[in-house]
Amino acid sequence: MYSLKTEDSFDSAHFLSGYEGKCSNIHGHRWRVIIEVKSNTLQTDQQSNGMLVDFGDLKKDIKEEVDFMDHAFIIEKNTLKPGTVAALEEEGFRIIMMEFRPTAENLAKYFYDQMVQKGYQVKSATVYETPNNCASYEEDFNVTI
Repeated sequence: MYSLKTEDSFDSAHFLSGYEGKCSNIHGHRWRVIIEVKSNTLQTDQQSNGMLVDFGDLKKDIKEEVDFMDHAFIIEKNTLKPGTVAALEEEGFRIIMMEFRPTAENLAKYFYDQMVQKGYQVKSATVYETPNNCASYEEDFNVTI
């Protein structure tokens, strides 16, 4: 199995609604996102011969994803009053509403899914919330529940 990794980062704010502790307050992170893609074979076309994928393409695609999140306020839908959201938007703040609580674990799954949608065979996605703390997501087809 061949694999490639690339990474990028973004700055954003979030909070964890319903959490009892410091993270219930709005705070920011420099998020570091690492994507690892995999394949059993390498490409054979002239341009990409001997490559899993072109690093330039992989870097461009993850950059698009992290740039979308950069300098935004990431919140879970329906965790702020509509009037609060409207006031923030009226002030020009960029808000990204997610269907999930914006934890490192959920963001790892989010980036995994985004890269799969771009056509990559993703091995794992890792999101660092701080320099020492990260969460990873990878599919495990051997798990039975």
